[in-house]
Amino acid sequence: MGSNARIFSGSRAILHDNIDEEIGDVEKDVERAVREHGFIKVRNQALISGLAYCLSSCSMILLNKIVLSGYNLNAGISLMFYQNLVSVAIVRLLTVFGVISTEPLTWKLVQVWFPVNIVFVGMLVTGIFSLKYINVAMVTILKNITNIITALGEIYLFNKYQNCKIWGALILMVISAVSGGITDLSFHAVGYAWQILNCFFTAAYSLTLRKVMDEAKQQTKSGNLNEFSMVLLNNSLSLPLGLTLIIVFDEWEYLYSSPILRIPMFWVVVTASGLLGLAISFTSMWFLHQTGPTTYSLVGSLNKIPLSIAGIMLFKVPTSLPNLLSISFGLFAGIFFAKAKMS
Repeated sequence: MGSNARIFSGSRAILHDNIDEEIGDVEKDVERAVREHGFIKVRNQALISGLAYCLSSCSMILLNKIVLSGYNLNAGISLMFYQNLVSVAIVRLLTVFGVISTEPLTWKLVQVWFPVNIVFVGMLVTGIFSLKYINVAMVTILKNITNIITALGEIYLFNKYQNCKIWGALILMVISAVSGGITDLSFHAVGYAWQILNCFFTAAYSLTLRKVMDEAKQQTKSGNLNEFSMVLLNNSLSLPLGLTLIIVFDEWEYLYSSPILRIPMFWVVVTASGLLGLAISFTSMWFLHQTGPTTYSLVGSLNKIPLSIAGIMLFKVPTSLPNLLSISFGLFAGIFFAKAKMS
């Protein structure tokens, strides 16, 4: 649920992990657009796509918070299942009508992708559970821990070392997360445990995704796997796994007896959250191709600021001056981290 995060839809994580690889192609596209259409048109497209990305990303997290806390829904796995079902249905329809193209889901492709899909489902479910207990602002700050785990994982798995600026930003993130938790007036130990677990799942997803993507491409007819195909693959494989978890954790009994399902507005909100999850995928790609990886990364960090403010105001989160300072410190640490990565 993530910015970083529906708190995670499939291609959002995929796009973040593919930014370095796409830098050359994206910059060439931007230069070509400038030559052919002029600066003003490209600038307007970038503004519109950026606003669409920010709006869909913030709305997704806030809607999930409304579903989980406003309706007091105790079925996070079922929520993930329904949202992914909506995404699969829309992608399938767009494919049938020829709007987009996707790779066929062969058995060999499923075998290669299924292990990383387990991590993907774990990432979504833990993100949903954490959002139920923690306010939106603290979720955005605690998600910074993912960057630390990922950096350590890159050293251990790929011998990839970061520079001093990045490690400095990561230390600031640790300080902000610890101080934010200490000063959080609505502290919930269970919620914090879910969020820390979510950080590990998110880091594991990003660390294993590249290798799995390369292996999966070899199992396709075209030798390629575009973002739409990965969204379809991730969300389709999550459905049987999600259904199994619903049965194992007896969520179906809770839903069967819950009056929530008889509230029409509830279905409107959860369906809208599913649509927004897919919208993030589209707007992310649109914005990335209209600007570039540098702007995309920076806007992703800046996007946390209005999201945190909106979360505090809309849900009337009890705060104190020390907690607000900790949140602000964490948000700017995220911006500093993005700028360090750019350099």
